[in-house]
Amino acid sequence: MRVAEADILIVPGYKGSPEDHWQTRWEKRLSTARRVPQAEWSKPVREDWTRVVADAVNECTRPVVLVAHSLGVATAIQAIPQFERRVAGAFLVAPPDVENEAIRPRHLMTFGPYPRDPLPFPSVVIASRNDVFTSFEAAEDIAGAWGSLFVDAGEAGHINADSGHGPWPEGLLTFGQFMSRLTVSA
Repeated sequence: MRVAEADILIVPGYKGSPEDHWQTRWEKRLSTARRVPQAEWSKPVREDWTRVVADAVNECTRPVVLVAHSLGVATAIQAIPQFERRVAGAFLVAPPDVENEAIRPRHLMTFGPYPRDPLPFPSVVIASRNDVFTSFEAAEDIAGAWGSLFVDAGEAGHINADSGHGPWPEGLLTFGQFMSRLTVSA
């Protein structure tokens, strides 16, 4: 599938994605990409956030590809039961361990636990070995439960602008490879 054949939904996490974040850069670069906006970026409420993501998916006219980061991953996964349109695929980066009681801020735990059923669409989970919001093992475990292709990003922090992943060309290359394996009929 080519980018022009899909509605690419950018699903940021807690506090959104600032100008120098790879998601914002991709949103500007990919012709059919658009951000899923949340009313309160710093006060996420699971029901509100998942409804907004589900509404965005359900309004799409082309095959949907989700590009989620951090709490955006948890939001997208928790929204799946509300999807009325079929999703072609999901590119899931740095999923936080929403079951870890040490996670801060604590209200992020309200997005857990993750469902452990295989996802109903192809997916990739990319995780870092030194992400402060999840252990590598927890990310690998949830990717396995979802049936996702798991990509080891090495020691990449939270894979955001703070960890040096502004443009993140390696991620864009991986996303392009993922897109090429998706089918338009999905």
